[in-house]
Parts: sequence; C-alpha cells; structure tokens
Amino acid sequence: MESSGDKLRALLLALALHLLCALALFGGLWWTQETRPVVMPGPVIEAVLVGPTAAPAPSGTRAPTPRPAQPKPEPPTPEPPKQPPPQPESPKPEQPKPAEAAPPPPPPDRQDVIERERIAALAQEKAEQEKKEQQERVRREQILLEEQEREQQRQLEEVRKKREAAEKKLRDEQARMKKLEADRKAMAQAAEAERAKAAQAAAAEAEQRAAQAQTGAGGQDNDLAARYAAAIQVAVTSSWNRPDSAQAGLRCALQIKQIPGGDVISVQVVSPCNADAPTRASIEQAVMRAAPLPYQGYENVFQRQITFNFKYDG
Repeated sequence: MESSGDKLRALLLALALHLLCALALFGGLWWTQETRPVVMPGPVIEAVLVGPTAAPAPSGTRAPTPRPAQPKPEPPTPEPPKQPPPQPESPKPEQPKPAEAAPPPPPPDRQDVIERERIAALAQEKAEQEKKEQQERVRREQILLEEQEREQQRQLEEVRKKREAAEKKLRDEQARMKKLEADRKAMAQAAEAERAKAAQAAAAEAEQRAAQAQTGAGGQDNDLAARYAAAIQVAVTSSWNRPDSAQAGLRCALQIKQIPGGDVISVQVVSPCNADAPTRASIEQAVMRAAPLPYQGYENVFQRQITFNFKYDG
C-alpha cells in the first residue's frame, strides 16, 4: 500500500505538470499576437513627398496630371492556422517502487533460544519415545499372534490325537466284542456238548438204576422213581451254564419244593456239595430255568419236596 507521503508527492507533481502546460499555452498565444502584421481595412493610398517649390502659376485649363497606377492591393496575409493549445500530458503511471527490504529481525534472546532448544529436544525425545512404544506394540502383537497360532496348532494336534485315540479305542472295543462273541459262542457250543454228554450219562445211570430196581424189592414204583430222578437230572443239566470253576466229579444235593405240574417254588443246595459258591448258584439257577420239572407220567411218584443229587463228571 502507498503511504500518505507518496500520495502527497504524486499530487504536487501533477499540479506542477499542469502549471507548466498552462504557461506554455499562454506563451504560445502571446508570441503569435506580437508577430502578426497590422492590416488596415480599405484601399491602399500611396503618397509622394516633395520638397518646397514654387507653386505653378495657374493656367487655364491644364491637363490633368495622370495619376500613377495604383498598385493592386496585396491580399491580406492569411492568418496562420491557430495551433491547438497543447494538451497537458497525461501523467505517466507512477512506477511501483520496489518494496523496501524488511528490516532484519532482532537477534533472538538467549533465554528464548535455550527455551526453543529445550522444547525441540523434548519434542524429539517424545517422538522417539512414541516410535519405540509403537515398535514395542508391534513386537508384542507379533508375539501374541505367533502364540495364538501355536496354541491353535496345539489344539488341532490335540483334537487329532484324541480322534485317533477314539478311533483306536473303538476298533479295539469292536475287536474285543467280536472276540467275546466268538468266545461266548464257543462256550455255548461246549456247554451244549457237555449238557448232551451229561444227559446221556444221566440217562444211562437212570437205566442202570431202573435195572437194579427191577431185581430188588420195590417193584415198579422204584423203577418209576429212578426214571423220574433221571428225567430231572437231564432237565437241570440241559439248563445249566457251567462256570469255569466247576470241576469234574462235582456232587451236590438239592432240596426242591414244587407243586403239581412241576412248577418249582424254591431250590437250595445242601450238604453234601463239593462246589464253590459260583457253581452252587449256577446249579440253583439251572433248576429254576428247567421248571416246570417233569411231571406227566410221574404222578405216582411225585412229591412236593424232594432231595435231588446233582452230578457232573466232566
């Protein structure tokens, strides 16, 4: 922006320029008027100056003295064309003054310099600290991510091992059940063979007793009783599931309570008996499974309570 001093100088310069233009115009007009010739209006008269002489005597008629030819009037000198008044020169646009150089800043105060340096050092230290913290966060996040990946792999491995263990356990269990089923079938077949063998032995013994009864006292009733005992032996032996602890030469007395028709009310192993507890229990269960015991055809020798001798010779 221009200062008020610059504006004043520009105004004075413009006034001086206008004054010079006015003086030049006035001088030109004055010079033109001084050099212009004065021309009188009307014809031009020429006069001749003569010295003093005697006047001529009048005479009669004197021829008129011819008048000299009057020169033609000169045409008036044309006025020079008026010069147009000089126009005032338009003021030239004022050239912008170069901007004055800003004065150099005053030297900073020593205390301000120290304070700025301290603030800059603190800012740099804070930036470095934030950079270290950022790097530490990135490092911790990377460690956490690696730990999560390892934990995920560990869990997957654990699941795989558990699945393989479960599959192996299932295969082992299936194999064990298959073996148990095969063993059960084999034992059932062996038991069936033993029951058939025992039944045959009981039948042979019953026949032998019947033959002996026929030769002794007692007659037909003893023979029927012997055949009745043999029939009970066959029925009980066929229903017996022999335990592994049962040995050949087994002998056990049984007290059986029954009703007409052969339904068993109770059974109990009594002495003498050379079997262990599991074998005794298996014999009692065999009697209950064999019920109803043989009855039809043996009505004459039927008794509600009988003592039955169970035998097993292997």
